[in-house]
Amino acid sequence: MTTLNGIAHRHPEILSGVPVFVGTRVPVRSLFDYLEGGDTLEEFLHQFPSVKHEQVIAVLDAAYESVTADAHPA
Repeated sequence: MTTLNGIAHRHPEILSGVPVFVGTRVPVRSLFDYLEGGDTLEEFLHQFPSVKHEQVIAVLDAAYESVTADAHPA
């Protein structure tokens, strides 16, 4: 299972506790907003150079694992 230790965190003094990528002030939600809007991972990383590619992949892996763990058989 993918852990988000060192990948994403929340702190009350950083964006009022919104989950952000570690070492940045970039909300994790921004990644999903970009993807929902049709942008590529490369565009997201270009717009937020403080976020590492490995962080993005770890967040997406964790989201995938969360969805598939809760999926019920048809």
